[in-house]
Amino acid sequence: MTDAPRPSGRNLRALFRLWPYVRPHHALALGWVVFLALSSSATLALPYGVRLMIDHGFSHGDPAALNRSFVMLFVIALVLALATAGRYFCISLLGERAVTALRDHLYAHLIGQDVSFFERLRVGEVNSRLGTDTQVVQDMLGSGVSVALRSMVTLLGASALMVWTQPRLAGLTALVIPGVILPILIFGRRVQKLSRSNQDRIADTAAIANETLNAASTVKAYAREPYETGRYRAALMQALRAAQQRIGTRAALTATVIVLVFGAVTLVLWSGAREVVAGQLSPGVLGQFVLYAVFAAGSVGALAETWGEVQRAAGAMERIDELLAEQPQLVAPAQARALPQPLRGEIAFEAVTFHYPTRPDTAALAHFSLRVRPGETVALVGPSGAGKTTVLQLLLRFYDPQQGRITLDGINLRELDPGALRGAIALVPQEAVIFHASAADNIRFGRAEADDAAVLAAAQAAEADAFIREMPQGYAMPLGERGMRLSGGQRQRIAIARALLKNAPVLLLDEATASLDAQSEAAIQKALARLHHGQTTLVIAHRLATVQRADRIVVMDAGRIVAEGTHEYLLTQGGLYADLARLQLLA
Repeated sequence: MTDAPRPSGRNLRALFRLWPYVRPHHALALGWVVFLALSSSATLALPYGVRLMIDHGFSHGDPAALNRSFVMLFVIALVLALATAGRYFCISLLGERAVTALRDHLYAHLIGQDVSFFERLRVGEVNSRLGTDTQVVQDMLGSGVSVALRSMVTLLGASALMVWTQPRLAGLTALVIPGVILPILIFGRRVQKLSRSNQDRIADTAAIANETLNAASTVKAYAREPYETGRYRAALMQALRAAQQRIGTRAALTATVIVLVFGAVTLVLWSGAREVVAGQLSPGVLGQFVLYAVFAAGSVGALAETWGEVQRAAGAMERIDELLAEQPQLVAPAQARALPQPLRGEIAFEAVTFHYPTRPDTAALAHFSLRVRPGETVALVGPSGAGKTTVLQLLLRFYDPQQGRITLDGINLRELDPGALRGAIALVPQEAVIFHASAADNIRFGRAEADDAAVLAAAQAAEADAFIREMPQGYAMPLGERGMRLSGGQRQRIAIARALLKNAPVLLLDEATASLDAQSEAAIQKALARLHHGQTTLVIAHRLATVQRADRIVVMDAGRIVAEGTHEYLLTQGGLYADLARLQLLA
């Protein structure tokens, strides 16, 4: 997604994507325009006040005129100060609100993507775009746009007043304009490319940091700190080199513009000074013209400086735009069918063939057919890669099969709203996901509206109540990022409590008790047995304790069903299940 060539000129057009986030804040935009007009008018009035001070105050020796001139200058400065403060407040708050709306929209868009999206994109890079890139856009909105438009207004106003003050000197100044614009155009293209490259390299560093910090225990276990530090440092150096090139190019652009502009001002000042000496021009008029020329020159320099910020923000917005252009393939149909109430929980896989998008040449399931009766507990067993977890992922409609169909209570999953479907299913994955929230909130993730009594009951049923109460803050104790304050078995029990709290008609257990000790597993099995009444349950497990309690065992290999029946029946038939059971007993 990030490596594809980008058409020339697309970069700046990406900034127009900001309009929907800016448009609702028209009051702030109007206030900013009003204050911009006031501050620019006050700025452009200063040279005229200086002219009056020189020609009527100094030259004529009139104290009253001199006093009036300084009072007028102070009033102008006061208006300039208030208008500048108002302009800064309006544009800064506008930028904050617009980018807040952008971040909110971007996060909601990302969290709504298919599982396949997160398989092909590094989460660290997504975080970089969500954080760093939006911050660059905010800086541009909050200051870059303000400086650019203020400089543009000042440049146009100063240029017009230069012509009004002294047309001949203004014409002389205009001769250097092409020489100033040309380097801006030449350097601008270079800055645009380097800005995008710099942002890409920053995203690489964020991806590496996110990956390694989330796996800190594994890094330490293999003593890989020096290696990972070196890998991160290498990525930082690449980002630094890209930044150095971008900064060097912008510095060269700024220096070139300043030399050309102020060289022109010096030339004009020299010419005007000769006219003052010759008596052809008053000192006040020359002073007024020079100040306008300085304002114009400063505005050009500011525009050159701001142009680099705009280019950088355009590159960042282009990267954000790429994420916003992503669309989930699994969406709710226009006329989604409603699940029957109450849901019976009958599941059917009918000649399903499925290939993962990342492995299109290998079938994870091949002509797979399975029917699970309402309330039945079916165990899926088989070697790694047999397709067991794929069955659960397809049932959750994380993917759609390429062939065949899957139904719930006779309704094709493609006809259901994915949110409604997943609301009827509780999942306990093999690796429990724990959030940096309290123990109660982690359990309540299964049912947000559940009260404390329901949370407590779920924790007790999952054998989690005892260790939660032993923590310093009990159920209010934050569990740390990814549950770092818990053992593997404790994390799994929190996940089981979460699923029990949801109390969905369909329960999926993907090696749910793999991290538990024998005593805890026995208690969990009793709790699950009590809750299985009326629930349809699919269990992926290798332990015979779990398998023996299933109503039916389905043996899978290479994406196909090779045998099914009860534990005793499959043992007598020999084959793959008997081999797996024998290996486990020997272990």
